[in-house]
Amino acid sequence: MKIALLGAGHIGHTIARLLVESGDYQLTVVDQSKTSLDKLAKLGVNTAVVDTSNASALEAAIRGHDAVINALPYHLAIRIATAAKNVGCHYFDLTEDVAATKAIMAMADGAGTAFMPQCGLAPGFIGIVAHHLAQGFDSLDEIKMRVGALPAFPTNALKYNLTWSVDGLINEYCHPCEAIHEGAMTAMLPLEGLEHFSLDGVEYEAFNTSGGLGTLCETLSGKVRNLDYKSVRYPGHRALMQFLLSELRLASDQEALKDIMRKSVPTTMQDVVLVFVTVSGMRGGAYVQEVFARKIFAQRASGQTEAVSAIQITTAAGICAAVDLFRTGKLPQRGFIRQEQVALPDFLANRFGMAYEQSRRIESIS
Repeated sequence: MKIALLGAGHIGHTIARLLVESGDYQLTVVDQSKTSLDKLAKLGVNTAVVDTSNASALEAAIRGHDAVINALPYHLAIRIATAAKNVGCHYFDLTEDVAATKAIMAMADGAGTAFMPQCGLAPGFIGIVAHHLAQGFDSLDEIKMRVGALPAFPTNALKYNLTWSVDGLINEYCHPCEAIHEGAMTAMLPLEGLEHFSLDGVEYEAFNTSGGLGTLCETLSGKVRNLDYKSVRYPGHRALMQFLLSELRLASDQEALKDIMRKSVPTTMQDVVLVFVTVSGMRGGAYVQEVFARKIFAQRASGQTEAVSAIQITTAAGICAAVDLFRTGKLPQRGFIRQEQVALPDFLANRFGMAYEQSRRIESIS
């Protein structure tokens, strides 16, 4: 299968490595940064330096491929999906942006190719898990979806390090959050709904953030009383972000906030991804609850000396598994594909998806 992978950053690099090592994909990596592309040289993939803001250049770069994997920032999703449709490529992405997903859903209507956005961790895997658990109930009461991409060793006041896209992080902190409350679809305010819980002896907080539910609200509308998604952080993070966004009014100057965070908050490869889903409802006349919990840690890739972060592992595994299941005919072959159309057993049995069953910790990275 011929794949055009757009984006040669940390996530794109991991996607490229996984697909190349599988032996089943012929890959061309597209980015506007030659420096980023040069880092992929040892993988032996084809590369192309392309201005992604130029529609004709973008279409020329992806034409002739079976599918496009978009690992570029969320604000490019509509542009790239449009290009994929114009040249007849299937489309997969990692976007958490609600507006972009709705636009892609509209362009997929009646299309002869497949469009599957939101193939990462959240949205993505978290929706697959929640939908799978929900199928085991006679009637649903409450679904809580909690995900955290966290530093393994927090040291600053935010108790946070950059582990993925700053653009995506601020986007989910600033936009309304879809939910189902008392049976009605609604929009919650970001950073609200603060709660605390502990897992494996570690204390966490969780609060509303945008995009993590994917299309699950629509899928389960009329079937569940309460459904929500919250991001998990260490206690105290939300209060400081609320101060920056509300008190200092940086929600209206997001570029300034992104610049501050890039300059002041260190990146880390020593991270942990927490996935925590609870579903409650009626089964066999009894009120019961099912829980799915995973912690995925950074690790070293097979045959590699450098570490691969947990967010790289989980995000790349999500989209590679989606493409792999599509290639083998386990997903619809045209139109819009929702994450919850993926069967969890198929995902976890997949050679890429099985990364979610691993939890090896790196104590130190030199």
